[in-house]
Amino acid sequence: MFNLPLDKKMYFIPLGCLAFILFFTVFGDKGLLRIFELKQDKNKIEARLADNKTENEKMKREIVALKSDRRYLESIARKDFGLVRSNEVIYQFPQEKKQQ
Repeated sequence: MFNLPLDKKMYFIPLGCLAFILFFTVFGDKGLLRIFELKQDKNKIEARLADNKTENEKMKREIVALKSDRRYLESIARKDFGLVRSNEVIYQFPQEKKQQ
């Protein structure tokens, strides 16, 4: 390599610069690999955002129902707290044992 004429050595300078630029284009802090990782992170965050928006809308509807719908409020009280009306009779049956 050191025995090459000067005009042939001059080709290595642009090739070296090109290799340097190519290396940082792919592997640098703002390179192609980093851009790919950031796009994947963005897609995950957008999916999580969509899930959170859906959950938020569901909770808003439930808040409105709890504030305004007496039947919904009664169903929650019956299901979660076991409440009954004053004129209702509750029958409790013993649980059957499973035979194995």
